[in-house]
Amino acid sequence: MAGEQHLLSTEIVNRGIESSGPDAGSLTFSVRVRRRLPDFVQSVNLKYVKLGYHYLINHGIYLATVPLLVLVFSAELGSLSREELGRKLWDSTTGYDLATVLAFLGVLVFTLSVFFLSKPRPIYLLDFACYKPHDDLKVTKEQFIEMARKSGKFNEASLEFQKRIVESSGIGDETYVPKSIMSPENTATMKEGRAEASMVMFGALDDLFEKTKIRPKDVGILVVNCSIFNPTPSLSAMIINHYKMRGNILSFNLGGMGCSAGIISLDLARDMLHANPNSYAVVVSTEMVGFNWYPGKERCMMIPNCFFRMGCSAVLLSNRRRDYARAKYRLEHIVRTHKGADDRSFRSVYQEEDDQRFKGLKISKNLVEIGGDALKTNITTLGPLVLPFSEQLYFFATLIWRHLFGSGGGSQPKKPYIPDYKLAFEHFCVHAASKTVLDELQRNLELSEKNMETSRATLHRFGNTSSSSIWYELAYLEAKERIKRGDRVWQISFGSGFKCNSAVWRSLRRVGSPSRNPWLDCIDRYPPEAL
Repeated sequence: MAGEQHLLSTEIVNRGIESSGPDAGSLTFSVRVRRRLPDFVQSVNLKYVKLGYHYLINHGIYLATVPLLVLVFSAELGSLSREELGRKLWDSTTGYDLATVLAFLGVLVFTLSVFFLSKPRPIYLLDFACYKPHDDLKVTKEQFIEMARKSGKFNEASLEFQKRIVESSGIGDETYVPKSIMSPENTATMKEGRAEASMVMFGALDDLFEKTKIRPKDVGILVVNCSIFNPTPSLSAMIINHYKMRGNILSFNLGGMGCSAGIISLDLARDMLHANPNSYAVVVSTEMVGFNWYPGKERCMMIPNCFFRMGCSAVLLSNRRRDYARAKYRLEHIVRTHKGADDRSFRSVYQEEDDQRFKGLKISKNLVEIGGDALKTNITTLGPLVLPFSEQLYFFATLIWRHLFGSGGGSQPKKPYIPDYKLAFEHFCVHAASKTVLDELQRNLELSEKNMETSRATLHRFGNTSSSSIWYELAYLEAKERIKRGDRVWQISFGSGFKCNSAVWRSLRRVGSPSRNPWLDCIDRYPPEAL
């Protein structure tokens, strides 16, 4: 325990005036102890760095060979004058007959054709949409607690606990929840789940098809992810039925994969697009709040009630080269990290029943620490793919020096140089899980308030919308008109399992203020000073 003291932080919380008991009428305080993320600069693992360089070498061998060949040929040609070069070319070609020359040209054309055709087609993001619920589903923090009280499912102690969580969550007063949560009846029914799924999914897809002018029958690949609600027929089947999509569509439905499932769905869609040329793919990411509502008394299972809010995203991808002109972004990298082999990580977010047989998500008190370990692995693997060469060289040299020579005899181990990821990306879309998680990520990655603005604003305005939150964040950047041609966007998400996934996009053009965007009615108010 003594070796873990540096991971703990304390906070004194004013709990107000005691209303009953021997201390009635006096101020009461409590001390809250939290675990921080592990310090990345002290815990970089060399094997994940080597994995990142393995990815880089597999995909970047041409970066080493092509410049070398160009250098050799340039040196050879630079030593000849124009007349000598012409004479040498003439002398070398007159010694061959026409058949030999044609055969050489044929082999050259064939080789170039095989090279370009064997390269994976680029994956373009044409556009995306984020569902914005109707205003009658909008609640303030105070209204949220009052709705929980009206449901009659919580005692005063449980309501007070949820109130404290909500007030410190970073969530604002304009998030959305289904009306069913105030019902005294069971909300985790198939009827309520299907009703909420139809509302959010069809709302996002209607917006997407309207923006892109793509017909639903033109979509060849459909991937849907929703962690908790998995009916039969599936959510992907609901979409196919509603939009009367074609019979040979390749459809997939991912369940139980948590808040990081949006990038997993993206990875699956990318693989399917590589295998099916000239295709469109739609990725839908969502979560059902009402179906996941926990009515019991276990505090660690009440936490999801306080953070999760309604939301859904729909993304249109293409591998058609002719779509380059209309695309917004090109997919550069996806790096996935799974810590499920470790028992603590596996059970950090765990669905189970409590003593009263109420089903809910149990959140481990070590979740922030576990998430930090997964994030450390993910970004260490991602680094060699995205960082400038100078940052990679300096980082790798200091890391090797530390592993070979240790701390150099000092009492304190020398910290390795941690690369500046702000040099690799212009924009950061970090999953808006909670204020605590965002604070720790900002501290460990040394990100500025400007870097974190997108995530904090999304958490404040829409709450934790699970796997779709990274798309609400990208929509924020577009509404602010911050996306310029060539900008790199880092989307990073984490969820149960425990998983941490990254997606890197490059902007193909300047993205102006869109005509349809969930932020349009409030973008001028963000970021508020409260953030």
